[in-house]
Amino acid sequence: MAVLENIRKRTTVLILIIGLALFAFVISGVFTSNDFGGAKVGSAVAEVNGESISIDEFRREVENASRRYGPSLSSTQLVNTVYDQQIRKTILDQQIEDLGIEVEADQIVEFVKTTGYAQIPDFLDENGVFNEEVFKATIASWRETDPLRYDDWLLIEKSIIQSAKEQIYFNLVKAGVAATLIEGEHDYKMTNDKVDIQYVRVPFTSIADSTIQVTKEEIEAYVKEHPEDYKQEKARDIRFVYFEEAASAADEKAVQDEITKLLGDSVEYVEESNTTDTIPGFRTTQDMAAFLDRNSDTKYDTIFKPKRDLQGVATDTLIALGVGEIYGPYKEEGFFKVSKLMEKKDEASVKASHILITYAGAERANPDITRTKEEAEARAEELLADAKKEDAQFTALARDNSDGPSAPRGGDLGYFEEGVMADEFNDFCFQNEVGEIGLVETQFGFHVIKVDDKQDLYRIATLTREIEPSEETINTLFTDATKFEMAVLDADKQEFGTIASDNEYTVRPVNKIKEMDENLPGLSSQRGIVQWAFNDDTKNGDIKRFNANNGYVIVQLTKKYEEGLMASEDASATALPKIRKERKAAQIISANSGKSLEDFASANNVTVSTATALTSKSPTLPGAGREALVVGNAFSMNEGDTSTLISGESGVFMVRVTKKEAAPTVDNFSTYANNLKSSAAGRVNGDVFNALKEGADIEDKRATFY
Repeated sequence: MAVLENIRKRTTVLILIIGLALFAFVISGVFTSNDFGGAKVGSAVAEVNGESISIDEFRREVENASRRYGPSLSSTQLVNTVYDQQIRKTILDQQIEDLGIEVEADQIVEFVKTTGYAQIPDFLDENGVFNEEVFKATIASWRETDPLRYDDWLLIEKSIIQSAKEQIYFNLVKAGVAATLIEGEHDYKMTNDKVDIQYVRVPFTSIADSTIQVTKEEIEAYVKEHPEDYKQEKARDIRFVYFEEAASAADEKAVQDEITKLLGDSVEYVEESNTTDTIPGFRTTQDMAAFLDRNSDTKYDTIFKPKRDLQGVATDTLIALGVGEIYGPYKEEGFFKVSKLMEKKDEASVKASHILITYAGAERANPDITRTKEEAEARAEELLADAKKEDAQFTALARDNSDGPSAPRGGDLGYFEEGVMADEFNDFCFQNEVGEIGLVETQFGFHVIKVDDKQDLYRIATLTREIEPSEETINTLFTDATKFEMAVLDADKQEFGTIASDNEYTVRPVNKIKEMDENLPGLSSQRGIVQWAFNDDTKNGDIKRFNANNGYVIVQLTKKYEEGLMASEDASATALPKIRKERKAAQIISANSGKSLEDFASANNVTVSTATALTSKSPTLPGAGREALVVGNAFSMNEGDTSTLISGESGVFMVRVTKKEAAPTVDNFSTYANNLKSSAAGRVNGDVFNALKEGADIEDKRATFY
């Protein structure tokens, strides 16, 4: 807020600066400076300081966001993302309008130059450089010949204008950020003044919680004294029973039997010829791809893979098979599987590192390299000798000497198969053992190569069948859910848990659901349940059935929380420990008042500890943690002084200062002041918006529409 005050003090200057600006216009000439999105009509999805955010405009933004993010965000996540963006935009627009901030065409172009938009190929000249005239001509061309792309650009342009205005606003705020030499000196001393202490700590845990009795009224009083810490948002508690469409043991057995049957050959009757035909099974088929296409839930993966890429519970077993051998059926990730090792290539994948020494004229050589081929070979021979030394660090040699793009990785080329590398390079890697180091020449230069590892490759065919509930299981589940729903609706509302327990169903509670929550533990996305729980017509104890992705959910609303201060029972989890800590501190101080440091330690059966080189910026005590108040007291004392009893974070302390060391004298504190200024300026964007948001009157109406 101090930053905003500096802005207010400079209001006259800002008005003069803004008054010199020309009327803003945009490249397209379609949007105006005061209204980017058209009139705000219809119902409001939110109000910010009395200004409405139209639901019509909001829905358009959600639709645009949906196109940008695709399926990566759920509908509720999109709504929440757009809501946060619109709240931010509205709050900042109000500030921007108050200051009269506008942007001109040249500012828009400059903004485009400094962003990724400057890399759009259509905006580049023949030299591949962003060109202002090409940029303007391209936009004009889109307007006439490509309306869809032009409309997309208008949305981008709208965002650019908004970003440019916000940038101007934050830059004005940053202009008011300063740090004096006195502040720089203070920061320097906080970092470099040091104090050594002896201290005694009697931890709060020395008094059992059970000995501190706290009443409901005392918790209520504490909450009222600390209202900012105990704000209650609108929330709901529910509990539910989930009837999941999961396969039964009989269903699993049936799937296992089906996949087992496919292992062997089968005989089919051919009516046309009145003969039988033998159909090869998984064990004997000669056309694995066709067999799996007909009989498996997954297709044949013909790619050879190393062990690290064969993820699954049976990997070690599969790579130990002989070619043609079968393993399974086995259960994995909701499937029954049978796997067959089709083919194996020994040491078919090599991992190598290299040091490339290239020369002028070599293929892909850096133009700045001037060494001759002979000089390159000589240098490579030197590095080969270094690499073969007993204490050699090949990674460091490659990082410091290689001309190849893999130098920052210590020359690491990763794993590769036969035929990927240049012939000479390939032959060395595949014909030598792991650990071998040698020198080869290719068209790229001279390579000092180290063979790091070799892997076998496997091609495995897997027949899979998903374990799914049968129709009989699904019908039974529906019947069970219906019976439970009817039972709890007919019974007293308090009997929900009892009836579930009698039927051996698990009741799952979910507490403090927020109005715009979407995911519920154990159910994933269930926006409908949340909306029902927050409906004004839904009362405590009400019960409703919902269809889930894989089954049915019988839900009961158990508690409503309205905005305001927390009730004592809701606040007790955090308020009770704080109240107890205050009581314990009072007890310890009362019982030890007037004692010396040594007597305080002796009376409480604790030792005198020491801490050295403490600073105000790092007020951490060994064995006690962060204790800013305790360390701060030490800095306020003279060397040799002993403090009174201090209530800290983890216990009651007494401190004796054994040494104070002032920071070395510095002639000028401008460096430290500038660091403070830079740090504060770096926080402006976030801190200013958070301050504006905290002070804004925001009415959230999302739940009315979503």
